[in-house]
Amino acid sequence: MPVDKQPYRDAMAKLGAAVNIITTDGPGGRYGFTASAVTSVTDTPPTLVVCANRGNDSYPAFMKNMVLCVNTLTPAQESLSPIFAGMTDHSDEERFNGHDWHTLETGSPVLDQALVAFDCRIAEVVTSGTHDVFFCSVEAVRVGTAKEGLIYYGRGYHVVTAKS
Repeated sequence: MPVDKQPYRDAMAKLGAAVNIITTDGPGGRYGFTASAVTSVTDTPPTLVVCANRGNDSYPAFMKNMVLCVNTLTPAQESLSPIFAGMTDHSDEERFNGHDWHTLETGSPVLDQALVAFDCRIAEVVTSGTHDVFFCSVEAVRVGTAKEGLIYYGRGYHVVTAKS
């Protein structure tokens, strides 16, 4: 018998993860959402997964564009997390205001000063429950210069620092 929803959610709060803004641009428009459900699959070929809620307003754009960029936030960019999570009054386009963005290979928005950015093509989509799992072929990587990362753990944001 499956675990009930709330105990599962409480347990998942103990699983810390990087805070990412997932962006796309193309025929479906420019959109983005906040996600912590991102992980590496393999380095041969470089592939990662992103889990996306099919009920998210940006979901149709990702399916039409079939490209995305995983922008991993630094502590200085924490304010973007609730904006791209839809927890503010910002419109889809306004979410991109106030920060510098550029592109790499796919045309997806890359956040300047992100800890790291993975520019990807969506190679495969697998449906599970309320979400789709995007298997993404990494086309370009840009590593920023920040020394600290941002994780979400215990229903709050925390700063992590790399050892020198």
